[in-house]
Amino acid sequence: MEDSGHLPVLAEPVCRLLGPALRDVVVDCTVGLGGHAQALLDQAGPNCRLIGIDLDEDNLRQAKLRLARFGSRVRLFVANFADLDAVLHEAGVEAADALLADLGVCSIHFDRPERGFSFQSDGPLDMRLGGKGPTAADLANRLGQRELADIIWRYGQERYSRRIAGAIVRRRASEPLARTRELAELIEQAVPPAARRLKIHPATRTFQAFRIAVNDELGNLERLLGQVVSRLGPQGRAAIISFHSLEDRLVKRSFAEMAQQGAVRILTPKPLGADEAELQRNPRSRSAKLRAIEKIG
Repeated sequence: MEDSGHLPVLAEPVCRLLGPALRDVVVDCTVGLGGHAQALLDQAGPNCRLIGIDLDEDNLRQAKLRLARFGSRVRLFVANFADLDAVLHEAGVEAADALLADLGVCSIHFDRPERGFSFQSDGPLDMRLGGKGPTAADLANRLGQRELADIIWRYGQERYSRRIAGAIVRRRASEPLARTRELAELIEQAVPPAARRLKIHPATRTFQAFRIAVNDELGNLERLLGQVVSRLGPQGRAAIISFHSLEDRLVKRSFAEMAQQGAVRILTPKPLGADEAELQRNPRSRSAKLRAIEKIG
């Protein structure tokens, strides 16, 4: 599971929870570099097929290499997981036996300054997962101060959202924001001195907020969740890995509503996290939460 320097998060509990459903069709809604897909196919029988979805064509190229030994059992699609229905229709698949979505942004994005996700190194203020639509720079330079503050608070839960939004508006009046380091330094100056001494960088929450807004991550997650039950076959299972409370809250609420309607049973009364061994191997797993359901039918 360590090909390409990529460690799939919570791979063992994912395989354990989805294992009983690895029959004919598995859908990896966020195939990324193929780590989870490889682990699931290794566990599944020889007739099990996998449909892999990802917005990033670079990811899919690497996933194709990683999964090459499975041959025609794997089909990969450049798409948003919110378009699950359309992808399965194109693939000629009525229902999935197992479905996985890992909502974490692929670590390779943070390692590439040109993608604009990280303030650790300088790059264009982009943050798009699929390379289409408005960039983070577009939002920073076009939205009104109140809209910016709302985004930073709603998606980043940043207590100094108004200060930061004001600083952005004042800065762009003289020169548009274009680089990640520019935005990070501006945020650092905008927050009180005490906030600069915290464990996390002062720009962390604002960068998260811009990324979520640019990619409509919560809206797309809601659309995916709305399709899960109808796209699972009888005794089909779905597992979703979230990385922050906004995502986890949506998943928890949606799964609870499905269960109340008698459509599914919840396999994880409490979300599963990484054990100490995984935390040592992969610190990125620290904030991961895994929830799973099984369709009743």
